[in-house]
Amino acid sequence: MRHKTFLWFFLPTGLAMLLFIAMPIVSVVTQSIFAPHPAVLLEVENCTPLIGCTTETTIDQEATAALRAEQPLGRFVGLGIYFDRGHLAIQEIGQMWSANEAWGGFFSELSNLPFYRAMAFTLTFTFIVTPLTILLGLVIALAVNSLHRHLKGLMIFFSLLPMIVTPLIGSLILFWMIDSRGVIGNALVHMAGDPNFSLKASTGLMWVALMVYGVWSSAPFAFVVFYAGLQTLPQDQIEAAQIDGATRWQQVKFVVVPHLMPLVTFVALIQLMDNFKVFEPIIGFSAGAHAQSLSTFIFNDLGGETRQLSSAAATSVMTIIGVAILLSPVLVRTWRDFKGAR
Repeated sequence: MRHKTFLWFFLPTGLAMLLFIAMPIVSVVTQSIFAPHPAVLLEVENCTPLIGCTTETTIDQEATAALRAEQPLGRFVGLGIYFDRGHLAIQEIGQMWSANEAWGGFFSELSNLPFYRAMAFTLTFTFIVTPLTILLGLVIALAVNSLHRHLKGLMIFFSLLPMIVTPLIGSLILFWMIDSRGVIGNALVHMAGDPNFSLKASTGLMWVALMVYGVWSSAPFAFVVFYAGLQTLPQDQIEAAQIDGATRWQQVKFVVVPHLMPLVTFVALIQLMDNFKVFEPIIGFSAGAHAQSLSTFIFNDLGGETRQLSSAAATSVMTIIGVAILLSPVLVRTWRDFKGAR
C-alpha cells in the first residue's frame, strides 16, 4: 500500500483516537495538577447597641467569582493531589512506618486510607477473577465442543445468557438471591443454623460474592472466544495424539492449550482491563460499605454537592497507569511471540 493511500485509510481512525482518547487523557492529566480556588473570605464587623461589636466571616462572592474567572483551571498544585491523604498519602505512610514495628499494624493502618483500600480490592478482584474466568471459559468450551451436534446450540444459548444480561441488572439479580429471603441467602441461613446470619453483613463474604458474580458475568465471553478457537483445531494433531495413546487430559494440555494460547492472551488482556475498572457489581450489590474499587472511588469524588474534580482526575490518571502496568507483561510477551514468528 502506498503511503498516501495508507494515510487516507488511517486518517478517520487516527482522528477518532485523537479526539476520544488522546484529548480526554490530556484533559484529565491537566485537571489533576490544578485545584479549585478557595473561597475569598471577608471579615465584617457588626456593631449593635445591645450586643456590641462582633466579627463575622462571610464569603466575598464577587471576589471569588472574579478569581475563578481569571484562572478557570484553578490554582496550580503540581503533584500535590497525588501525594495527599486521599491518594498516595506519602506523609501519612511515613508516619505509620515509623510508629509500627510489626507488619500487621502497618498494613492495618494502611487499609484505613481510602485510596489503598480501593486499590486492595481492585487488585484482589482483578487477579482472582481473571484467571478463574479464563479457566471456566475454557472448561465450558471444551465441554460444549464434545457434545452431540444437536445439543450444542441449546448449550451455547444457555452459556451466553450471563453475557446478554445487563451488568447492573445481573448484579441486582444475584444481590436479591443472596438476601436472607433469597434462594442462596435462605440456604446459607439454614446451613449456618443462625436465623440472623447475613452474607451482606460480612466483608469477606461480600468480596467472595462480588468475585463470583465477576466470574459468572465474564465467563461467557471467554467461552465464545475459546469455542471459536476450538473449531480451528487441526484434527490430525488430535488423531496423532490419540494414536500415541495420549489421555484426554494430555490431549488438552499438549495440543489444545498450546493451540489456544494466542486466544488466552487476548482474553487475558480484555479481562484485565475490564476487571481493573470493576464498578457495576459494587453498585448493584450496594456493597460500598464493604468494598470500594478505583472506579467507585472516582464516582464518589464526582458525586455529591461538592464535586472534587481534581481528586477524581488524579485517581483516573493513576488508574490509567495501573492498567498500563498490568497489561505490559502480556503485551511484551505478545510482541516477543510476534517477533519470534517472523
